[in-house]
Amino acid sequence: MTELTGKRALVTGASRGIGAAIALALAEKGADVAITFERSAERAADVVRRIEAKGRRAVAIQADSADAAAVKRSVDEAADRLGGLDILVNNAGIARGGPMAEMSLADIDAILDVNVRSVVLASQAAIPHLGESGRIISIGSCLGERVPFGGVTVYSMSKSALLSFTRGLARELGPQGITVNLVQPGSTDTDMNPADGPQADMQRAGTALGHYGRPEDVAAAVAFLASPAARQITGTAITVDGGANA
Repeated sequence: MTELTGKRALVTGASRGIGAAIALALAEKGADVAITFERSAERAADVVRRIEAKGRRAVAIQADSADAAAVKRSVDEAADRLGGLDILVNNAGIARGGPMAEMSLADIDAILDVNVRSVVLASQAAIPHLGESGRIISIGSCLGERVPFGGVTVYSMSKSALLSFTRGLARELGPQGITVNLVQPGSTDTDMNPADGPQADMQRAGTALGHYGRPEDVAAAVAFLASPAARQITGTAITVDGGANA
């Protein structure tokens, strides 16, 4: 379980949920990990403590993923404090739903700023720090490929954008030995989409397995893509959705 020993990772939006699980999974495999958080300083500190308990270095950096300058600063700060950067996980994301005709400009801008622009800017900032065998892994959504119900049009569009971004950047960075991939979760039990929430039964009914996933399920896919075993995988998406898109 030490495939990532000596590697340095940044996971954005990792004070809780899927991001926290990813940070801990990377640390379990030997990586030192920096995380970003927007407001949850106490939760971020808890993730840092849990990483350090595994014998790894950990750093928490306050950064609003909707702020372009903060995104770039957080990447540079992570690389500086960890002594370099080998793995970037673009996990930060938001979900705001409702009928397209009623979506406010503020909500549309927020979704695009966090779910799309921050991924582009963090990846751009990370490229100078990444060497051969570097990894860029973004967290999308199964709704980026298939939209089985209404009310998520802008959110789905934002996650769909990550598919072409991943493919294009994989082509650009392949000659440098850097892989770029996307993990697309389905219904996962988090604060954002709890397994006992008002829409949970409908979401479970749409899966092949009939149950929600756990953050650790998504983290396992990310940890694999970050490992040497995935050196030949780039420009693709792994969907972890319990068969919702089957």
